[in-house]
Amino acid sequence: MFKSREHASSWLIILSFIIALYSCGTKEKEQGEEETQEMECQLSEYGICLDSLDITRYTIERGEHFASILSNLGFTPTQSEKITGAISSYLSPSRLQIGNTYSAITEQDTASTIRYLVFEKNRTDFAVVEIQPDTVLAYEDARPVTLKREYAEGVITSSMWNAIVGAGAPALLALKLSDVYAWQIDFFDVKEGDSFRVMYDVAYINDTSMVDVANIEGAVFTHRGEKYRAIPFQQDSVREYFDESGNSLRKEFLKAPLDFIRISSRFSNARFHPVLKRYRPHHGVDYAAPTGTPVKTIGDGVVIERAYQGGGAGNYVKVRHNSVYTTTYMHLSRFASGIQKGATVKQGQVIGYVGSTGLSTGPHLDFRVHKNNQPVNPLTIDSPPCEPVKPELLDSFRLVQEQVLTELDSLRLINRVIAQSTDSLSLDSPRT
Repeated sequence: MFKSREHASSWLIILSFIIALYSCGTKEKEQGEEETQEMECQLSEYGICLDSLDITRYTIERGEHFASILSNLGFTPTQSEKITGAISSYLSPSRLQIGNTYSAITEQDTASTIRYLVFEKNRTDFAVVEIQPDTVLAYEDARPVTLKREYAEGVITSSMWNAIVGAGAPALLALKLSDVYAWQIDFFDVKEGDSFRVMYDVAYINDTSMVDVANIEGAVFTHRGEKYRAIPFQQDSVREYFDESGNSLRKEFLKAPLDFIRISSRFSNARFHPVLKRYRPHHGVDYAAPTGTPVKTIGDGVVIERAYQGGGAGNYVKVRHNSVYTTTYMHLSRFASGIQKGATVKQGQVIGYVGSTGLSTGPHLDFRVHKNNQPVNPLTIDSPPCEPVKPELLDSFRLVQEQVLTELDSLRLINRVIAQSTDSLSLDSPRT
C-alpha cells in the first residue's frame, strides 16, 4: 500500500513537470505568434494594414458631393452605384460635411487600384468601403479613445472663459461647466473673485490628440461668496448633478437662452429706445451676440407663436412652458428646423438664431418672460428644482459625494505640489 502511494506520488510529480513544460512551451508559442503578428504589420490606420498599400487623403470642398468624389477617383457609374448602395447604411451620401476628410487606399501597382475608401464622420468615427474585384463591402468603425482624469482651478478676473484657458484647461471646459451650473449661476453675471475647482475626463486619441471633454466628474463653483457643489450621481439610469444635500442642479428653466454673450440692455420700465428715440418700457433682456448665434429655449414647452413682426419683434418665437410661464425670443435671423406653431420643444433645444430683424439697430436677442401674462425680469425669475436623490439612495449618494470631494482635494494638493516644484526648478536653473 505504501509503495503504491509512493509510486503514484512519483508519477504525479513527473506529470506536473510535463504539464509545466508544456504550459511554458505553449506560452512561448503564443508570445511568438503575437510577436509575429505584430511584425506582420508595421503601419496601420483605420484598422487596415498599410504595409503594402498607399494612402491618399482628401478634404471635402464646397460644391463636392458623393457622386462627384467617386467620379474624380475614377469609378464608373456602375461602380459608384455599388459603392453608394454599400455605404448608405453607415454614412448618408447626401450629408457629407465640407471640411471632413476622406481617404483612398490603393495597391502599390501601376494602376494604383483602390482597395479601400474611408470617409470620416468626425474625429473618431468613420465608414469604410472595401472594394474587391467581385464584391463591395462596407462597415463602420472608430478610433480607440482613452479617458484621462484632469483637474483645473482658477479665480475669475474678467470672464470664466479666460479663467479656464488661463488655468491651462481646454476652452471647451467652460461650456461644459456652464451646462452643469446653468440653473444656479448666470454666467453673464459672474463677478471678479468668483472661483472654480473642477475635475473632468478628457477623451484622447492615441493618448495625445484631444477629442472632447467627456464628463465633468465633480466641481465646486464659488459665486458671490456662496459655494455651489456639483456631484455626479445616477438614479433611474440617468446621470445628473446634485448639490451636497442631494438636490438636483437641474431646474425647470435655464438661466440664459444663449452662451457667454454680454447683456446690452436690461429689464426696465423706462428705457430710451435707440430707434424710436424716446423712453418706453423694455420688459426683456437684450443679449448682444453675432448673427447666427444659436438661441435655446430655457425650458420644455410648446411653440404657440412663430411669426414675423416688421415694426417690432422681427422674427420671433413664443413658447408656453406651463400654465404660468411663457418666453419670447425676438429679432431672430431665422428659425431652427422644425420650429412651427404647435411644435414641442425640450430645454436647451435650439429654436432660432440671433439676428437683427424688425425694429433693431444691430444683431441681438430680445428675450422676454411672462408670468401669469405679466412681464417679469428674466434675470430674477425663480425656478423650482427637479427631483432630488431618492431617500433609499441617499446613503449611496453620500458615499459618492465623499469620494468626489476627497478626490477634488487630493488633485488640488497634487496640482499645487507640481506647481511649486516647477517654480522651484525655474528658480534653480542657471541663467544664461
